[in-house]
Amino acid sequence: MSSVNHSSRAHAKLSASGSERWLSCPGSVGLEALFPSESGSSVFAAEGTAAHELSEIHLAYLFNHITKAQHTKKLAAAKKGEFYSQEMEDHVQTYMDVVIERINEARAKTPDATILFEERLDFSPWVPEGFGTGDVVIIADGTLEVIDLKYGKGVPVSAEDNSQLRLYGLGAINGFSFLYDVQNVRMTIVQPRLDSVSTEMLTTEALFKWAEDVVKPGADLAVSGKGDTVSGDHCKFCKAKAVCRTRAFANMELLAHEFKEPELLSLEELADIRGKIENLVNWAGDVKDHMLEQAEKHNIRYPGWKLVEGRSNRIYSDKDAVKFTLEQAIKQKHFGQHFKPDSIFKPQELVGIGEMEKVVGKKMFGELLSDLIIKPSGKPTLVEESDKRPELSSLASIESDFAGEDHVG
Repeated sequence: MSSVNHSSRAHAKLSASGSERWLSCPGSVGLEALFPSESGSSVFAAEGTAAHELSEIHLAYLFNHITKAQHTKKLAAAKKGEFYSQEMEDHVQTYMDVVIERINEARAKTPDATILFEERLDFSPWVPEGFGTGDVVIIADGTLEVIDLKYGKGVPVSAEDNSQLRLYGLGAINGFSFLYDVQNVRMTIVQPRLDSVSTEMLTTEALFKWAEDVVKPGADLAVSGKGDTVSGDHCKFCKAKAVCRTRAFANMELLAHEFKEPELLSLEELADIRGKIENLVNWAGDVKDHMLEQAEKHNIRYPGWKLVEGRSNRIYSDKDAVKFTLEQAIKQKHFGQHFKPDSIFKPQELVGIGEMEKVVGKKMFGELLSDLIIKPSGKPTLVEESDKRPELSSLASIESDFAGEDHVG
């Protein structure tokens, strides 16, 4: 077994994980090349990496790929990780139960079945420089299986017609089918946090046909830079999703809907619109997020729009000081019978500022607590130029201003 650093897994230009996108929209490869590579990873990706590493530690020990001492050392290091928890252990165990079951099944038929963890899988005969990493690969007479752990819980992922798993299957056949007479390829996704296990079984003949008819021409078109851009569900992971003209046109079709008489929409028209709304809302959100990021971080100015401070709510600067100030005022009977001591608290906490202002009275509230109330800056937001709020300098502009100053410490 070759140990893999999960957080630094290499990613091919046409990656298996992005295959749904580049097979559906070959033109996206050229568009994404125009955007800088993203540094770092999301919290969700980091959490998934931790779960994969934990499962590898346990499986490697269970199947004698590492010693007990190595397992103890690796597990101790994993437990110090930010995302480690008993809950993660439980979910990883659910995944491992499936893996163990499939391994035992393979060994019952082929006692010397080959078991691989975190194996590099080369599918470059069909995708230029194509490779990926299989979490678990089991090679035995009759059946080769690839098992993939999906730790996320936001979106259910099925093994059925899953191009990533099929490419992993191709890579496994390409590298190891000479060991045994493999007639079928089984591809399984385990998503323990959604209590989901899904499997697709294909004959090697059917998988090779898909590779020759779909993957190879699709990959060649994608790397050629001549492929068309196509809008669809695959857009959500594309770097160009906010500024892609094809996606914009596809979503603008809803706004150009040809409504018919009478004045009220028919059931059929409503059904048609409803089917397009989610994609329209997602596209609109992507455009808004992109424009805000560009304006705030890169000093981009959009005609008719400006960056301003968003709205915010007042907060207590020091709740203990507020409590002490009011309790002292009550003791000194500054308020007479205007309010009872209990009325300034919710169970276990101070009431909100608006409610406190009503309880104490606006005038006395200002006299006692004005120095203990702050209104933090709102998050930057992009608004039309007609908005009355003053324009902000972008983050990029501010950083540039400071970089040009000489500071005396």
